[in-house]
Amino acid sequence: MNALFATHKPAGMSSNAFLTRLKRKYKFGKCGYSGTLDPFASGLLLVGVGAYTRLFDYLDKSTKSYEATLWLGAKSESLDIEQIESVECVREFERGRVEEVLESFVGQVKHTSPRFSAKHINGKRAYELAREGVEFALKECEMQIFEIGLLSYNHPFVSFRVKVSEGAYIRSLGELVAQKLGVNGALSALRRVSEGSVCVGREEIRELDPLSHIALPRVELGELYQEFYDGKKITLKNQKLRVNTPYLVIFEEFFSIIELNENGEVKYRLNRIPKC
Repeated sequence: MNALFATHKPAGMSSNAFLTRLKRKYKFGKCGYSGTLDPFASGLLLVGVGAYTRLFDYLDKSTKSYEATLWLGAKSESLDIEQIESVECVREFERGRVEEVLESFVGQVKHTSPRFSAKHINGKRAYELAREGVEFALKECEMQIFEIGLLSYNHPFVSFRVKVSEGAYIRSLGELVAQKLGVNGALSALRRVSEGSVCVGREEIRELDPLSHIALPRVELGELYQEFYDGKKITLKNQKLRVNTPYLVIFEEFFSIIELNENGEVKYRLNRIPKC
């Protein structure tokens, strides 16, 4: 079986545990996922089965959207409700002030990822090391905030929706928002609602057409069907294709991803991937 799915991971389990549940329930063979969600978070997780596990690097994942709720006055090492240290009653803010602070983060934002995140540190997830009491440091990095808006403000809870670049950490953003308001803050909920062109529903699993979500330019090479089918060496001339750039080639039964070297020779990044 070859398939690509949009799945809805519930809060309270790791992405690996959720994938194991899917494999058992739907009797999947080889499968994997892209875009790890921390156990605290819920929402969209892209799952590939069979040959489609090789497509993750080519899917449109340039932006991600999240819905989050920030608990003002809560202090937590993990920046969420899993590691609450203390809760302080803080004064209520004017709604306009909250909106102003949120909107001030549109653009490039420097941040340090939380210790309890899915970031890899020497082959292990940061949250695994943090729970084991291992000392480590995370480097400051940048995330791009494209859009952010207030969904509701029921003090002390601020719910917002944000569209960000890959590699962004919404719990770090929540901390920055709280700091700008002059208080501590931690997320009480976090849900990923979209990744690139894929949006999540409330259903556990939904099949996708991968060709609708591969973010590559397409080239028409239908006359070379047999050469691709046999995996032969091919040299393309007069195609005006950029070198060292991946292209998607679609045939009736399968598709391939190729790139050209300086001599116009085709390199198969992926070849003869069956259509679903």
